[in-house]
Amino acid sequence: ANPDGKGVAGGPGEGGKAPSVANRRRRKSISLIPPRWHPLLFYPPLFFTANSLNERVSYSTRTLFNVLVHVTAKTAFLFILPQYNVSVPTADGELVQYHYGLKDLVTILFYIFIAIILHAVVQEYALDKINRRLHLSKVKHSKFNESGQLVAFHLTSVIWCLYVVVTEGYISNPRSLWENYPHVYLPYQVKFFYLCQLAYWLHALPELYFQKVRKEEIPRQLRCIALYLLHIAGAYLLNLTRLGLILLLLQYLAEFFFHMARLVYFTDENNEKLFNVWAVVFVVTRLFTLTLYILVIGFGLPRVESQALDPERGNFFSFLFNNILFRMSVLLLVCLFQASVMWRFIHFQLRRWREYWNEQSSRKRAAAATAGTRQQTKLLKRDSGYHENGVVKAENGTSPRTKKLKSP
Repeated sequence: ANPDGKGVAGGPGEGGKAPSVANRRRRKSISLIPPRWHPLLFYPPLFFTANSLNERVSYSTRTLFNVLVHVTAKTAFLFILPQYNVSVPTADGELVQYHYGLKDLVTILFYIFIAIILHAVVQEYALDKINRRLHLSKVKHSKFNESGQLVAFHLTSVIWCLYVVVTEGYISNPRSLWENYPHVYLPYQVKFFYLCQLAYWLHALPELYFQKVRKEEIPRQLRCIALYLLHIAGAYLLNLTRLGLILLLLQYLAEFFFHMARLVYFTDENNEKLFNVWAVVFVVTRLFTLTLYILVIGFGLPRVESQALDPERGNFFSFLFNNILFRMSVLLLVCLFQASVMWRFIHFQLRRWREYWNEQSSRKRAAAATAGTRQQTKLLKRDSGYHENGVVKAENGTSPRTKKLKSP
């Protein structure tokens, strides 16, 4: 302290009062990002080290603000809007559609930050408040957070995907899934949906560090993220976006019921009814998924006329895919994968039912044993004495008194 009694930086302030714990934490967090290092060039490494929701929001806000400025608007639109729009002539006039390219990576990067912000908002303002009331263990706490995030994502994706599929007419006209293949040009809402899906599953990789996931859970979650990215990116690059939309709708519907059942189970362990609903939905969606794969890849695409290779048009991957060897290989891999998923599901359900019936039988045996002991105690209470040489004696060993008969 100074001789005049006033505090120095980091010490007691004026009046001899020490700074509060919140002020010390605020000073420590601010010191991570010096004011002169705030330009966007130094932002990404600071973003991943500071892990601050305010910094993520400020990055997204700066990008959105650049749209309003005439000089930076053109660059900012690369981050916000899908690129590669073309005018396709139709019977009613020209229609603006899109195809994929390298600039999509910039748009995906921006929406990765948006997904991280939304993830933090759901975690802080919904899941953390519920966790404080439930008082779960560390393992259940981690699973509850995972299921809570995925319930919000799957519900949003199911509604969005159903809207896109219905408005584009893919359900009312199933032949559109393979007619005029490859579907190089995409409507705006279809391309934007795929970019957001890729951004979400890519944002799940840094979230493993932000959420401090246990080491035992990391391989399982990495495997899940890799499978989703493989299927979504494969449908996007192979121009199978129409088939991919319906398959994602079926997959997300089953996953929504599963994670919703887990949330209900964590709040009430005796309530397992939603797991039965999930089992039915899971089997139905697997059957529909396998049927669609066989219908589109096995029967629909062979009828499509082979087109010439045109890399500028964006049909390079679809040109390689639409041959009988590649199609049959993909179809075989899909059938094997779906069969393995069903085998694990059946094995899990059999084990679950076995455990349930064992628990029920043990409860019945325990109830029968309890009823038998109660019946024996009732009989012992009814006979207050005991028999010895044919004579009933009392508990103290003396014979009971015989009643005197009154003379008439």
